[in-house]
Amino acid sequence: MATPLSPDQLLTALRAEGLEVVEHRGWRTNNRNHKGPWGPMHGVMIHHTVTSGTASSVELCYNGHSALPGPLCHGVIAKDGTVHLVGHGRANHAGSGDGDVLQAVIAERELPPDNEASTDGNRHFYGFEAINLGDGKDPWPAEQLLAIERAAAAVCRAHGWSQRSVIGHLEWQPGKIDPRGFGMEWMRGRIGERLGSTPKLPPKPKPPAAAKPRYEPFPGAAFFKAGRNSPIITAMGRRLVAEGCGRYTVGPGPQWSEADRKSYAAWQRKLGYSGRDADGIPGKASWARLQVPNV
Repeated sequence: MATPLSPDQLLTALRAEGLEVVEHRGWRTNNRNHKGPWGPMHGVMIHHTVTSGTASSVELCYNGHSALPGPLCHGVIAKDGTVHLVGHGRANHAGSGDGDVLQAVIAERELPPDNEASTDGNRHFYGFEAINLGDGKDPWPAEQLLAIERAAAAVCRAHGWSQRSVIGHLEWQPGKIDPRGFGMEWMRGRIGERLGSTPKLPPKPKPPAAAKPRYEPFPGAAFFKAGRNSPIITAMGRRLVAEGCGRYTVGPGPQWSEADRKSYAAWQRKLGYSGRDADGIPGKASWARLQVPNV
């Protein structure tokens, strides 16, 4: 059980494991989070794409198709071993699978047969799609197999998991055959050997800078007085006009005026205030609802 890696943490972990990583456009915000939660994370799932060609396979996994919207995984592993990141968050890769298998992954023990499809896997697994036709004939180059090993090990190392946290789609959902062409026990053996080597822990990412507020915080009622000149007043006036409360003949402008007061009084009345509560001097509650853009 673990909190999902941030985009920067995932990228750093993969590169620290020796992988060449390509960041596909907008991958950091490409997800299906509006369809359900992502996390807590329990493991890594390996797939094959049933496609050929790097560019077209990456685009397919990024966009999805009419029957299954993208992203279809988090990373696409090309024949040459390059990992193309296409999504971060909930992705349509695992589907519904066996709850007993999930419990075995969590406990990091031998997997039971997958004979049910009743548990949401998109929530709990990172997914890597390896480019292969999946016909049993398309070869698996050594560079690609090494990249699968490294990508899975990178995520496991970042979370402190063993190789038992890595499974194939065919071990999760009844009827699936991917990845076809190599055995998952064999691959887990490779991942285990890598994890038993000297750990390559990624450096801790620097804490992100504090985000600038999206809206102007309430500056206090005393701010709004004759002679006050500020771009906040201009931004406020534009919002009042957008709300149909503007009472300006010229403007709005940066200097507090009677037109600003009358316009804000109209906004207060629109919110249901009356009497002294609609005197045109902004209050904290009405200001919050106006949502004046940060200047």
